[in-house]
Amino acid sequence: MKAVHLQIPADADYIDLVRNCLLGVATKLGFSFEDIEDMKVAVSEACSNAVLHGAEREQAGDGVIDVAFESDANSLAIRVVNYGIPFAHSDARKAASGIQGNHPSELRVGGLGIYLMEALMDEVQMNSDEQRTEVRLMKYRG
Repeated sequence: MKAVHLQIPADADYIDLVRNCLLGVATKLGFSFEDIEDMKVAVSEACSNAVLHGAEREQAGDGVIDVAFESDANSLAIRVVNYGIPFAHSDARKAASGIQGNHPSELRVGGLGIYLMEALMDEVQMNSDEQRTEVRLMKYRG
């Protein structure tokens, strides 16, 4: 399959378009319902982070998020790119953990999205520089 590219405004209202595109691509590639649902959650987290962090640099309403779906015989890679300020992904990854605590007041803010992406996908890579942040999510078939 050829790569599929999608560009959306950096606005949470458009994340559904990414999920719908993912559904079509992953279905065409023969992924299971369970894998597709996992990928939809992970890509939603990546896009939500892109909206949140991308808005810090972009002027209101001007930012975009680029999404690419690339496949080979064994996998689907999803790239989510925003053009906001650099994101300290290594610090966030160290802090990422599952839900801890017995009461909502004991819960930490942040890190759960990275934890979810890593739990639901086979590989998660994050790269950031002065111009952009890219999250690459990989899911293997079978």
